[in-house]
Amino acid sequence: MNPAADRAARLLRWYPAAWRARYGEEFTELLIADISEQPRSAARTRDVVRGAIVARLAEAGLAGPPVRATAAAPDAGGLQIRASLVSLGCAAAVFGGFGAALWSQLTIGWQWSASASTTATVATVVTSATMLAFLALAVVAALPVLCAIAVTIARQRRKRHVVPAIVLIAATTVLFAGGRHFGNGWPGTGGHRGLVPAGLAAFEWATSLSVNAYWVHPRALAAFPGPELAWMAVSPLALACAVIAAATLVRRTELPPRLLAFEARLATAACAAMAVFLAGCSCWVATGGQRSVFHAGLIDVAGVAIMALALAVARQAACTARLRLGFAGH
Repeated sequence: MNPAADRAARLLRWYPAAWRARYGEEFTELLIADISEQPRSAARTRDVVRGAIVARLAEAGLAGPPVRATAAAPDAGGLQIRASLVSLGCAAAVFGGFGAALWSQLTIGWQWSASASTTATVATVVTSATMLAFLALAVVAALPVLCAIAVTIARQRRKRHVVPAIVLIAATTVLFAGGRHFGNGWPGTGGHRGLVPAGLAAFEWATSLSVNAYWVHPRALAAFPGPELAWMAVSPLALACAVIAAATLVRRTELPPRLLAFEARLATAACAAMAVFLAGCSCWVATGGQRSVFHAGLIDVAGVAIMALALAVARQAACTARLRLGFAGH
């Protein structure tokens, strides 16, 4: 391979595989010709990288114009919408993980604080209401998609569907069993009052136990029982496996247009719930968690920042899905 072709091949790797398969050959020829005429060009490298970032964002359903379906790719529009919904789901999972950790502090504080501050009280009520709404939306969104995936697996029985389905079931089972088991050690047990069902609060505390400040305090972390430490390491791995498997299944399954439209509407509602939840958490963190069992620290500030980023990604994904649905409707 000549030097120009070698450099063109390296630049081409910035682009996603699907883009390279469709445009790679022609783009490589243009790059080789340009490199042969002008071996060194920072502007060319910037343009390639910029275009690759846009291509990867488009593949993730976060940017880029809608693509018309063709004979070679009859489901191109549906694939784009599914990509947007997958990105939204992943962002919502990240948001929910960190949000559950913050919500745990508020609910435990509500259990044990005889007189919390007005900010802590408002934050607890707001986040509890929106968390329950968020969970309800997640269930309503997941059930029809899981049914469509189950029908596809039953009819086609392809390995590309069966393997991630098995991973999803196994990871979800681990999360549910572990959450129920370790939820028995919920520190809110025995408090004087409860705002949300104790079982639900204990379960979300157990499943989000790995998101805490103990990781930066080795001595305090070492005081945890061995099984609990193991669960703190296993639970985020199981959650990641479940999210990745679910995302893989959705991207590989052709969903009906009506279901895609339904999911896009739910996505808008989920973003609204996430925004309200984030506002409640932000108010509590901004006041330092005053007059509560817990005091907001750097880990909580970082959690709010990550949730804000996840919400921005989710909102962009929802907007892109709606845009592509509108385009498909024409």
